[in-house]
Amino acid sequence: MEGPAQNRTVALHPADLAGALGWWRDAGVDLDFHDDPQAWLAAPEPAAGGPAPSRSAPVARPAPAVEPVPVASMGGDPALWPRDLVGFAQWWLTEASLDHGVREGRVAPRGPAGAALMVLVGHPEPTDGERLLDGPEGRLLDAMLRAMGIAPEAVYVAAALPRHTPAADWADLARRGLGAVVRHHIALAGPQRLLVFGSGALSLLGNDPAQSAQNSSQFYHEGRSIALLGARDLGLLARSAWKARFWHDWLDWTGSISQ
Repeated sequence: MEGPAQNRTVALHPADLAGALGWWRDAGVDLDFHDDPQAWLAAPEPAAGGPAPSRSAPVARPAPAVEPVPVASMGGDPALWPRDLVGFAQWWLTEASLDHGVREGRVAPRGPAGAALMVLVGHPEPTDGERLLDGPEGRLLDAMLRAMGIAPEAVYVAAALPRHTPAADWADLARRGLGAVVRHHIALAGPQRLLVFGSGALSLLGNDPAQSAQNSSQFYHEGRSIALLGARDLGLLARSAWKARFWHDWLDWTGSISQ
């Protein structure tokens, strides 16, 4: 009687072994794998009795210098900026550097030079055509001016941007030099008082947009000081609470200025 099956010695014929290897090869298994870790980056072991192979330290290569990308200045060379309002209005509509070369949709400022009041907003309304602030915000402004006892046509009205630009990146615009253009514009207009609607436009004049937009201060440029009142975006003043706050600030501001 034969012993247990595990104690048998099975003789493999070479043809059987070749057939088994051929079956695995046909199945796509033609390499031998094992789980022992290999130090692929380790230095080779020295031969018996021979010198140890040299292993030079890696050479640190300096990172390639990255040239800063120049930022195109809005308005170009200040020495070439217009020196009067008539020339500025035409330049405002055509100067390529002001809006990446886009001229369609630009709206010129309006009003007389040396006005008692200059109104500055962030950008034109989406429906503006030939006249700046010709939509709901403009009608609200005209109603406010009449309530203040000011004829709308006697006010110089301007925008910090030449065309309607929702969600403008004011920090980037300031970095590219828009603030200098706006300050030059105000200097050409030469108003007695400056009313600025919106934190974006205010930030171009050096005001901190993180603080309340409702504040009065002075605008200084080229040795001249102009009384300045900052307010919320003009469209927001349709809300009664903010309209009341603005009216209170306006009365305080105008009452503190000698007539």
